Amino acid sequence: MAVEYDLVIIGGGSGGLVVASAAAQMKAKVALVEKNKLGGDCLWHGCVPSKSLIHAGRVAYEAQNGSRFGVYTQPPEIKFSEAIGHVQNVIKAIEPHDSPERFRGLGVEVIFGSGQFTDRETFEVNGRKLTARAFVVSTGSRARIPKVEGLQEAGFLTNEEVFSLTERPESLALIGAGPIGCELGQAFHRLGCPVTILSSRDRIMPKEDPEAALVVEEQFKSEGITILNNTRPDRVEVIDGKKHLWAKGKEVAIVDEILVSAGRIPNVESLNLEAAGVTYSPKGIQVDQALRTTNPRIFACGDVIGGYQFTHVAGYEAVYVLTNALFAPIKRFFPSKVDYRVIPWATFTDPEVARVGLTEKEAHDRYGEDVYVLKQPFAGVDRAQAEGATEGFLKLITRGNGEILGAHMVGPVAGELIHEIVLAMVNKLPASKLTSIHIYPTLSEINSKAGLLLSKTKYAKNTRLQNFLQGFFSFLRG
Repeated sequence: MAVEYDLVIIGGGSGGLVVASAAAQMKAKVALVEKNKLGGDCLWHGCVPSKSLIHAGRVAYEAQNGSRFGVYTQPPEIKFSEAIGHVQNVIKAIEPHDSPERFRGLGVEVIFGSGQFTDRETFEVNGRKLTARAFVVSTGSRARIPKVEGLQEAGFLTNEEVFSLTERPESLALIGAGPIGCELGQAFHRLGCPVTILSSRDRIMPKEDPEAALVVEEQFKSEGITILNNTRPDRVEVIDGKKHLWAKGKEVAIVDEILVSAGRIPNVESLNLEAAGVTYSPKGIQVDQALRTTNPRIFACGDVIGGYQFTHVAGYEAVYVLTNALFAPIKRFFPSKVDYRVIPWATFTDPEVARVGLTEKEAHDRYGEDVYVLKQPFAGVDRAQAEGATEGFLKLITRGNGEILGAHMVGPVAGELIHEIVLAMVNKLPASKLTSIHIYPTLSEINSKAGLLLSKTKYAKNTRLQNFLQGFFSFLRG
C-alpha cells in the first residue's frame, strides 16, 4: 500500500525537531504534528526560561553579597517584572530557530492540531488521515500533580505558568525538592520572594550524591530558604487569602502561592495508542534499544518514554530514531541501539550539581572491592580560592586500572566542568588522562587534581614500592 510520507512526527519538542530537521535535509518527505507551539517544554516552560531566571537571581545575589570582596552597595532594587521580561526576551531570541517558518523552509510540512492513531498505520489530525512508512512519537511530559486535598481549589502554579508571572509572589512554597523545585526555589528567593521547599525525602535532590546534595542544602539554609524534609503535604486550605499547607495533621507552611514540582508524567493519553498496538504504562511508552515500540512502524523518544528526562537525552535518542525509522528496511535487521552508559546531567542551583555514570553504591555493587573513590575539594583549587567559591568537590569513581565509572561534582560551573570527564568516559580513557596540562589558574584543574589522586592513593598503599624507592635514592646519594 502506498503511503503519503516517509516520516510523520508527533510532537514538536526537542526530540521531534531533531528528527524532522535531519530527515527533511536528507530529502525525506516529513510531516510534523504539534498541538501547541514548536520548541516544546524546554523552550517555553523549561530549560531556557528557568536558566534565564536563575541568572537574574544570581546577579541579585552577587550584588547583595559583594562585601565579601570589599565591594559595598546599597541593597539592590529588584524589579521582578523586568526579570521576567529578561526571561521572555531570551525565549524570543531563541524561538526563531524552532519556528514553523524555519522548518517549512527545510521542507517539513508543519501541521498544528491534536490528533490520534486510528489504526496501526494511520494518524488522524484535523480530519486528515496521515500515512507513513514510520511514525515518531515525541509528545514529551507534563508536571505530575500530587493528590493533595484542597490543592485544586486553592490553586497552584507549575512550570507552565510560573514564567508568565508579572508580579512576584509575597511568599512561595514548592512541593517537591528535585531539580525544578531547587532551581526555581533558589531563584525566586534571590529575587526577593521568601521560599519554603517541601521535600518528601530526608534530603533535597534525592537522585544526587548525598554529600553533594548536602552542600547545596547548606547553601540554601545560609541564604534563608526554609527546607522541610520528610514532609509530604496532604491538605491545602485558603484562609484569609493565604494558602495553608498541612502534613500529617500539622500546619507546615502559610504562603501566598504554591509551585508544584513533584515530578513529570508522559503525554500519552490523547494518542489512542491502543488502536496503534503500542504498549505503554504510567511511566511512558515501552520501547526497545532501537527505540521501537511494540508496533515496529512506530518509534518514540524523549520524555514520553520515561527514563532520562533531559533535553540533551531527547536529542541523543532522536539520532537513533532518525536512522532506525528512516532506513527501516535495512535497520530492521541491524538497528542502531542507544547506549545510556554515559549520560551526564546537571542541576543549575548555586553551587551547581553535575553527575555522570555510576554512584558509589552502584560501583561497589558491580565491581566489589575494585573501586576507588577519589575526592578533590574545590578548596584545593587556586582559582576557586580567588573567587571565594571553595564549597564543594569532585568525587571521581574509578577502578584500580583507572577506568572511570562515574563522577559527581558540586561547585562553581559544575555543569561545564563535568564534560571533560564525560569525554574521557565516552572514549574509555583512564583517569590518568585527566592529568594532562591544564591552564593555571582555572577551575578545570579540579579534574586534573582528581585524576592524579588515583596514582597517589595506590602509591600510599604500596609499601614495597616506597621501601624500594627509599633504598634506591639512598644508594644514589652514596
